[in-house]
Amino acid sequence: MDRPWYRFYQENVPRSFNYPRIPLFSLVDRTAEHFPGAVAMSFFGKKIRYREFQSLTRKMADVLRRLGVKRGDRVAIMLPNCPQTVIAYYGALRLGAVVVNTNPLYVEREMVHQFNDAGAETLITLDLFYEKSRKTMQQTRLERIIFTGVQDFLPFILRLLYPLKAKKEKQWVEIPDEKGIYRWRDLMKNATDQVVNEAVDTEDIALLQYTGGTTGVAKGVMLTHRNLVANAYQVRLWIPSAVEGQEKALAVLPFFHVYGMTTAMNLAVLMAAEMILVPRFEVKQILQIIHKERPTIFPGVPTMYQAINTMEGVHKFDLSSIKYCISGAAPLPLEVMRRFKELTGAKLVEGYGLTEASPVTHANPLDGVIKEGSIGIPFPDTDSKVVDLKTGEDLPAGEVGELCVKGPQVMKGYWNMEDETKRVLTADGWLKTGDIARMDEDGYFFIVDRKKDMIIAGGYNIYPRDIDEVLFTHPKILDAVAVGVPDPYRGETVKAFVVLKPGETATEEEIIAYCRERLARYKVPKLIEFRDELPKSLIGKVLRKVLREEEIKKYQQQKEKSREPSAG
Repeated sequence: MDRPWYRFYQENVPRSFNYPRIPLFSLVDRTAEHFPGAVAMSFFGKKIRYREFQSLTRKMADVLRRLGVKRGDRVAIMLPNCPQTVIAYYGALRLGAVVVNTNPLYVEREMVHQFNDAGAETLITLDLFYEKSRKTMQQTRLERIIFTGVQDFLPFILRLLYPLKAKKEKQWVEIPDEKGIYRWRDLMKNATDQVVNEAVDTEDIALLQYTGGTTGVAKGVMLTHRNLVANAYQVRLWIPSAVEGQEKALAVLPFFHVYGMTTAMNLAVLMAAEMILVPRFEVKQILQIIHKERPTIFPGVPTMYQAINTMEGVHKFDLSSIKYCISGAAPLPLEVMRRFKELTGAKLVEGYGLTEASPVTHANPLDGVIKEGSIGIPFPDTDSKVVDLKTGEDLPAGEVGELCVKGPQVMKGYWNMEDETKRVLTADGWLKTGDIARMDEDGYFFIVDRKKDMIIAGGYNIYPRDIDEVLFTHPKILDAVAVGVPDPYRGETVKAFVVLKPGETATEEEIIAYCRERLARYKVPKLIEFRDELPKSLIGKVLRKVLREEEIKKYQQQKEKSREPSAG
């Protein structure tokens, strides 16, 4: 049988590849040696070249060493996408320290839990977070906090103006002189870049990346230098026509999330690409940046591409520089993919991954056969199979079961959670993803849905993605998601949360009728709720779990109310 994915591998990417067995920070040194003058980062007009970037990471390693950080110590980084994030990340790795990525939106309670679990002794964060960081320090093992400000890497004029703007907006924070409290600029001013790198083993843990997983309990995923180097090379091989030293990556996916860390940071460093650092996604600003800075690589999530698709006046911006886009973190609706391609001319493909795999394991070929609705084929050196949900036996093409993957990017395990590790990692290295999938005869994989998101209504297994795809084709709908909600008769029933396009109106009956024409009867939503917006993570992933929890709470309250004795 002539299988297109085999032809793609033969012509473009080797099935196996010999990625270098090096610590992750060595990517900085290799790129600085071969492309010293190439721009590594741009931040609101400030340009940092790879030669300077290498020096800054060495200075950061020297700073941390002088403060007492040693090999194996955990260093938490709680920053948005800015130069300090990248410098601190690679600088800590030079010492053999373990980076603990932390969401800047975390509240004190979440910070305390994560830092205590990781045993973090060092935190690098923004001066804006002084109060919650100082309180966290009193409840954890933190011994030192290094504070930096956005102004530390702004161009000269903007740096002069920043204090005035920050004070006007009441965002100016003076960092006091206290034990264990340090200022980034003061430390770096006295640092040397002659530090000797630690003898880091590639199997050493480089990163603790926390994920909620299916249990809701935060787990620290242990990713090694080998895991992260391998995945960076795997992603690089997926873009065979990209040219070292000539690409620009739009880095708006947050680096504290494993997806942005690999596809927008580690990949950029590997291929000497310029990272255009954007602290947060605002669609008009993104359009302006694309128009002016001309990025060629734009890893993102479906909601980002959808926001661009539906932005009023989008045709006023030149988006033609974008060539390569891999969408991840959530299913990519077909209508979103088609519209974005029409608008930009870029290649936008759906990929797949999970934190436990550094994270990317599959993608549609950018320069090969693309199958709409598919997550594509496994990355080089990545094995993939579908197994029976009950027996664990391998299933043939066309059958639906749990997706399992195996490869050099698969995690070492969960931090201090041996039982959880054994639950998802088999003795021979297979990772159980918790996603329900099927493989076709050509070896392309299709995610049917998350195991935890599957709706069981009246004995039927319903996959929300089928419903989401239909809702996105409705001409009045901007955003939508289907969720299983409690039902006293069917066990669960389908409810759709819908955001309409600006200026549009619709009724619940209208949306249900539209779905009835396009879905099997048992899949049709029984309930529709219109909202102004849907709850989303910082990277734009719709938080289906939050909506479901809201509905469960509402259902329980109604049951309790019905049990209350009536007055009189």
